[in-house]
Amino acid sequence: MNIKLLAIGKTDDKQLEDLINKYIKRLDFYIKFNLEIIPDLKNVKNLSESLQKEKEGKLILSKVSTSDILILLDEHGKQYDSISFSELLQKHMNSGIKKLIFVIGGPYGFSSAMYDRANGKLSLSKMTFSHQMIRLFFVEQLYRGFTILKNEPYHHR
Repeated sequence: MNIKLLAIGKTDDKQLEDLINKYIKRLDFYIKFNLEIIPDLKNVKNLSESLQKEKEGKLILSKVSTSDILILLDEHGKQYDSISFSELLQKHMNSGIKKLIFVIGGPYGFSSAMYDRANGKLSLSKMTFSHQMIRLFFVEQLYRGFTILKNEPYHHR
């Protein structure tokens, strides 16, 4: 199984980017993972929030095939503790799917087309974080999930 994280807009903080890359490199030991950045939309001043979400949704959906499992990182999604998240990863690996895609949307969230296509929603917290911080939190939790599955000491139970 391959795991992909799709995110809108580049990370503009070098230290944050270094930390994200640290966990991505660690993930290579466990699974094929990649972070794909979809460039920010241009000239958004004149776009309504819903039109911006729609345009971002089209860009995101162009990266997803019909056989992919798509999970939106969404404030209204299901929350997991780290062990339950690792069990979710194991369930998807056992199902035989080829690609599991997680998506961090733009500043206004997701379009209705994105919600219609999604196979699930995941919330990392009830708190609001910047889209750039969520990238770090997500890749760290993904790494933690695999260390839990391998019964390694990174996660102390």
